[in-house]
Amino acid sequence: MRNFFRSRRRTERAEVSLLQDNLPRHIAIIMDGNGRWARRRGLPRVAGHHAGMKKVREVIRACDDLGIPCLTLYAFSTENWKRPEGEVEFLMRLPEEFFRTEIDELVERGVQVRFIGDTSRLPSHTQETVRKTLERTEGNQGMTVIFALNYGGRAEVVNAAKAFAEEVASGLASPGALTEERFASYLATDGVPDPDLVIRTSGEIRLSNFLIWQAAYAELYFSDVLWPDFSREILHRAIEDYQGRMRRFGGLK
Repeated sequence: MRNFFRSRRRTERAEVSLLQDNLPRHIAIIMDGNGRWARRRGLPRVAGHHAGMKKVREVIRACDDLGIPCLTLYAFSTENWKRPEGEVEFLMRLPEEFFRTEIDELVERGVQVRFIGDTSRLPSHTQETVRKTLERTEGNQGMTVIFALNYGGRAEVVNAAKAFAEEVASGLASPGALTEERFASYLATDGVPDPDLVIRTSGEIRLSNFLIWQAAYAELYFSDVLWPDFSREILHRAIEDYQGRMRRFGGLK
C-alpha cells in the first residue's frame, strides 16, 4: 500500500501547467515535518514550528492568487497536547504572532477566517486571538481559510451525533430523518464544500484524524517535503496531479 501511494507522487519539475477550469474548490493540508526540519539543522523543535508558521502565509497567498475558494490547515490536533509542555506553550503563542502580522493583508484580500476544533480548551490569550480574528474577518466575502485548532475528526463526528441526538430527544427530529446531508450540517465545516484535495507533507501517509468524514472522496497527495520547505511550486504540482485524476465518485465515466 505504501508503494502504491508513493507511485501517485509526481516527479518534481520546474514548470507546472494548471487548468483554470478544474481547480479544487477546497484544499486541506496536513502541515507535517516542522520538528524534523529543525532537527536536521541542529535547531530546537520550536524553530521548525516558527518556520512552518511563515509558510502558512505563502500558501494562503498562493491559493488566493489561484482563486481557490477554501483552504483548511491542520494547525493543532487533539493529540498534540501529548507533546512537551514547553512546545505546546510555544504552539499556543503562534496564532497570536501570525495574526498580529498577517491580519491586515488577510482583510485586504477579503479572506474570511474560520476555526474548527474545541477552542474552549485553548489558553485565554489564544482564545482572544481567535475571537479578534473572527471579528476582523467575519464580513469578508473572498476566500475562506479554516484553521483546525485543537481539532480531531472523530471528536467532530461524535459531537455531530450528540447534536442530532439532542434534537431527537427534544422532539425536534426523528431518527429516520437523518441523512448524510443533514448529518454534515452538524459538522464544524457546515457551509463549505468537502475538500477535493488533501495534501500531507513530510512523507507520512495517513490522515491522522483530519476531516475523516469530509475527506471520504478527497484526492490524496503525499509529499516527502517537510512543511517549512513547502512552496508555491509544490502546491501547483499537487494541484496538477489532482487535475490528472479521474474522479468517478463510485460511478463510471
